[in-house]
Amino acid sequence: METERETRRGSLEIRLHGRGGQGTVTMAALLVDAAFRDGWHALGFPAFGTERTGAPVTAFVRLSDEPIRDRSQIRTPRIVVVQDPTLAAAVDLTEGLEPGGTVLVNAEIVPPRLRDLAGVTVIAVPVTALATEHLGSPITSTAMLGLLAGATGLVRIESVCAAVRDRFSGSIGEKNEALVRAAHTLALGRKAA
Repeated sequence: METERETRRGSLEIRLHGRGGQGTVTMAALLVDAAFRDGWHALGFPAFGTERTGAPVTAFVRLSDEPIRDRSQIRTPRIVVVQDPTLAAAVDLTEGLEPGGTVLVNAEIVPPRLRDLAGVTVIAVPVTALATEHLGSPITSTAMLGLLAGATGLVRIESVCAAVRDRFSGSIGEKNEALVRAAHTLALGRKAA
């Protein structure tokens, strides 16, 4: 099976949802870093209201084979990443999602509002416990990045790990890299079709 990275054409847009304190903006920055390492042109930026822990946060990543000149908000993502499934009750997580798009959600089961979406692949993987095991806290941003890499093939796991090592030093970097690899392994069994 060809990966997204091998078959890409044009641009690809990704929307990341989380809550303040979960590392959503950091996840976007790490994804951009990993994408650059894999030869993409990449742009990432956040959108949030009041900056407080627990408030909804959205970040956007645009990837392209060509230089990116469009710096507008992403309205039609192909991939949506959801760190906190309770956001489904407050935010339209699939708004503008491309037909045939993919939603990756940190959950034991697919939240009711994300079930039975025509033409959309929803992959639920519970990474909070994995993050707590590796980091000692429920910050899931690097786990979700590993999940994204494994489920879509957009970026290589080596590129994600290099980005994580550059961002976090010492034992924190080692723990986050181990978390990325563990989530990536989980995702390989649940690849998007």
